[in-house]
Amino acid sequence: MLSKLPTNLPPHLALKFIKVYSNSGDLQRARHLFDKIPQPDLPTWTILISALTKHGRSLEAIQYYNDFRHKNCVEPDKLLLLSVAKACASLRDVMNAKRVHEDAIRFGFCSDVLLGNALIDMYGKCRCSEGARLVFDGMPFRDVISWTSMASCYVNCGLLREALGAFRKMGLNGERPNSVTVSSILPACADLKDLKSGREVHGFVVRNGMIGNVFVSSALVNMYASCLSIRQAQLVFDSMSRRDTVSWNVLITAYFLNKECEKGLSVFGRMMSGGVELNYASWNAVIGGCMQNGRTEKALEVLSQMQNSGFKPNQITITSVLPACTNLESLRGGKQIHGYIFRHRFFQDLTTTTALVFVYAKCGDLELSRRVFSMMPKRDTVSWNTMIIANSMHGNGEEALLLFREMLDSGVRPNSVTFTGVLSGCSHSRLVDESLLIFDSMSRDHSVEPDADHHSCMVDVLSRAGRLEEAYEFIKKMPIEPTAGAWGALLGGCRVYKNVELGRIAANRLFEIEPDNPGNYVLLSNILVSAKLWSEASETRKLMRDRGVTKNPGCSWIQVRNRVHTFVVGDKSNDQSDEIYRFLDYMGEKMRIAGYLPNTDFVLQDVDQEEKEEVLCNHSEKLAVAFGILNLNGESSIRVFKNLRICGDCHNAIKFMAKIVGVQIIVRDSLRFHHFRNGLCSCRDFW
Repeated sequence: MLSKLPTNLPPHLALKFIKVYSNSGDLQRARHLFDKIPQPDLPTWTILISALTKHGRSLEAIQYYNDFRHKNCVEPDKLLLLSVAKACASLRDVMNAKRVHEDAIRFGFCSDVLLGNALIDMYGKCRCSEGARLVFDGMPFRDVISWTSMASCYVNCGLLREALGAFRKMGLNGERPNSVTVSSILPACADLKDLKSGREVHGFVVRNGMIGNVFVSSALVNMYASCLSIRQAQLVFDSMSRRDTVSWNVLITAYFLNKECEKGLSVFGRMMSGGVELNYASWNAVIGGCMQNGRTEKALEVLSQMQNSGFKPNQITITSVLPACTNLESLRGGKQIHGYIFRHRFFQDLTTTTALVFVYAKCGDLELSRRVFSMMPKRDTVSWNTMIIANSMHGNGEEALLLFREMLDSGVRPNSVTFTGVLSGCSHSRLVDESLLIFDSMSRDHSVEPDADHHSCMVDVLSRAGRLEEAYEFIKKMPIEPTAGAWGALLGGCRVYKNVELGRIAANRLFEIEPDNPGNYVLLSNILVSAKLWSEASETRKLMRDRGVTKNPGCSWIQVRNRVHTFVVGDKSNDQSDEIYRFLDYMGEKMRIAGYLPNTDFVLQDVDQEEKEEVLCNHSEKLAVAFGILNLNGESSIRVFKNLRICGDCHNAIKFMAKIVGVQIIVRDSLRFHHFRNGLCSCRDFW
């Protein structure tokens, strides 16, 4: 409640009170008093609008200026235009920015250097290089701020070569760049990876005695690091007479960018032990750097240190660390971060919520992905793509198609990744006709030229549907060189449909393209074994050995009570191994009564039937599933992850196990998710 304000004041006293309230930051009283003045004069408008801009109330400042222009025949002065230009810059409001520029021209201020510089800066913040260039070219006199603002505008707009050009022209026009100019232009060299230009700027810095400026030196460290000249970055850092937190952060980021994780952690350790004040950027640089370098566990350890030091994770931290839950397939961790996002109201951040959608999908809970996606207040191409890909990896091709159509209806433009996701979903759901229509529409309707991945997806669609000859003809007619993805899709189809002839053709091409990929040899061997061509299968395995190619061992893992338990074939290292094998024996009897017969075609050794059945029983995914069932602890579902494709016999067995035990079993193999429930799998026995 406002205390009573004076009314009917003469203009000079009203102006005095408004100035007092504005200077003290009491903008509510200033506005209230202003609104009581029937016809405020220009100085009164200027004081209020300037105060609103200064105190971060830019939207109100622009609204008052628009009122001023509509209600008054009085012309604005330079100070008023300066304030409104700053407000437009703060809001990145290009529409009102252009109006302010028009007013500056209309009322004769286009020759004023101070206002001209403010307008260039305003357009730069609005990322409108054309507007900035118009102001710059119309200025009869330019100072160092004019040139610096123009160069900075080019950098903000991503016109990096133009920024370097402005820097060079500045010198040719007799204007000496200052430290702000240099700090603004060095990021252009960094983003362009232009080491030559960066060194030229470094030479200018040394010649003009700017090396002691901490902002310039930090920008040099960043430039050298971005240009993969980490040794030079370290030399500049070591030569700095004083280092602030920013310069330390820049060096840490430099090492992580250059894949030198241990050195980055070492610099961070020196920073902590040296008493340097850490900020959010410091912690986020290390957490993000560890994640980018595959050091997931270390990232989580640093996150814990961050929280123990009194820093609450912010949106950047959360976005950086969410992939850790994906990498570790930690649904529990994803839910904890989800709760943190909800409590701290980070749901408005598109990047964070999109990452959360992907975490849930990768951890096997597609329903939670859907819920997060449905709650997003807005969606961009990346978020739509993420949800489409999530459904594709879970084998929900129809849902992926529906999302694609909703995306188009919402006006969001699809890109190359969108079509990869949709075609992949069609592949897993046998939606051949739909995928052909989408493939044909890419360049025709959406200006997206099909690349190697899209062609490979189409081969996969045809191969999975059993149309192997069509797939082979599609490969032969491809306008680009067929990749390993295309031939691999055909080879996979040949395994499912036992086509030896095309399998040999696809495998031989793959042996040329990627001779070190063990999966190709194994797939061909599977095809030959299924056809009882033992001698030829043996030759394939010998070729593999002669080339020094080793098969990746099958491995499955499951998280129980926040601990990951890993299994390999025949594994007996688990504390519950005896219990696991007893359970599998018991379950085997139950399954046989229910109609299960072991499919010994998936045993590649030429051994007798009894030995084959014993080998099948020891597969890693069966061991992990058994362990999960034994440790359900009231849960209604278990999630198992495997590094290779699930074998056909295990797939069949897990369907029976899910029905007999009455739980949902989710298995993610190297290709997709399988949801087993009531004796059925979501893939419809097609993967």
